[in-house]
Amino acid sequence: MESEDVTAADGTHTANREGSHEAKPDGSHDAPSDGNRERDGNGARDGNRDRDGNRERDGNRERIVAAAARLLSDGGPDAVSTRAVSSAAGVQPPTIYRLFGDKQGLLDAVVAYGFTEYLNSKAAHEAGDDPVEDLRAGWDLHIGLGLANPALYSLMYGGHRPGVPSPAAVAAFDMLARLIRRIAEAGRLAIPEERAAALVHAAGCGTTLTLITTPEARRDPELSRTAREAAIAAITTDAPAAAAPGPVAAAVTLRAALPRTDALTVPERNLLREWLDRIADPAR
Repeated sequence: MESEDVTAADGTHTANREGSHEAKPDGSHDAPSDGNRERDGNGARDGNRDRDGNRERDGNRERIVAAAARLLSDGGPDAVSTRAVSSAAGVQPPTIYRLFGDKQGLLDAVVAYGFTEYLNSKAAHEAGDDPVEDLRAGWDLHIGLGLANPALYSLMYGGHRPGVPSPAAVAAFDMLARLIRRIAEAGRLAIPEERAAALVHAAGCGTTLTLITTPEARRDPELSRTAREAAIAAITTDAPAAAAPGPVAAAVTLRAALPRTDALTVPERNLLREWLDRIADPAR
């Protein structure tokens, strides 16, 4: 951009250097003004402050969640008070409210942390050829979570208002729903997916809570296996639907595969899903 001359008070002319660097005879340019340097420095300092602030918030959050998880494991939900957590994490109580909103927000974060840590501590389970066997493995993992972390499990499934599940419980149910969908796609599901997932979920939670509240010396070692096999028998068939006559199993299988077809328009797919729901569950 060319410099623009301005007239000084004595009638002489000077170059307006704002927004430009005047070239010297040797081809070099004037250095940026002190004002520009100051602005650049302020921008860098602001960016550094933002990064430092984010790191501090993340560090505080991690310490608070870890401290609350230890308190939960040692003393149950009643031990997770704002005063105890702030003392254990080395922060002021307002920091907890600023990061989590309220105690329930903190407990949700603790449950999510504990659930994730438990899953990460287990070897990754590769999906096998038999989805029913994968459901058995998922059931055993669920029971194991409850027995290894009774306070965490009780908070995860019993510490919320009715109708408001914890985020970790929602994530666990989504994992179960994916297992049920695979059984349906294999033609082995005897009842609608939603009912099958709800039944297995109810049976698994009930079994786990029963074991947690029973003194270890009095626990029935066969209870979990018996409940698991009863639930699986209630929702599955011994053979794929193609080998078992009847519209219900066929409708359940086709409905599970419906999201993977692109031969229908969205309205057509929705209409077919409604028809399949009515065939799979006439009493609905």
